[in-house]
Amino acid sequence: MSDPTPTDQLPAIPPKRYFTIGEVSDLCDLKTHVLRYWEQEFDDLKPVKRRGNRRYYQEHDILLVRRIRALLYDQGYTIGGARQKLTGGDEKQDQTHARLLVRQTIAELEDVLAVLRS
Repeated sequence: MSDPTPTDQLPAIPPKRYFTIGEVSDLCDLKTHVLRYWEQEFDDLKPVKRRGNRRYYQEHDILLVRRIRALLYDQGYTIGGARQKLTGGDEKQDQTHARLLVRQTIAELEDVLAVLRS
């Protein structure tokens, strides 16, 4: 298996209200079974479940998945360490989240600019 894509190089999140687990898998460069596993390990990751127990993620869920992914894959935390970091509420955590949001916004604006230029 190849190395995972760095978190800051993931695709922009499209402006939708709900995303399927397959879409989130693509947006976060993760396999679907990893997302289902993380739902068990991280209490804050609770996608809406509808008919047939199908999962529907919202943008805040995707941002949380990307944050978890950054902690585990980019920063080398264990599951327990990432869980503790997410529930710790320290200032560094807030800065990391803010950086991810800024990078996401920049990527989305660059996409808009590319469309406007063409």
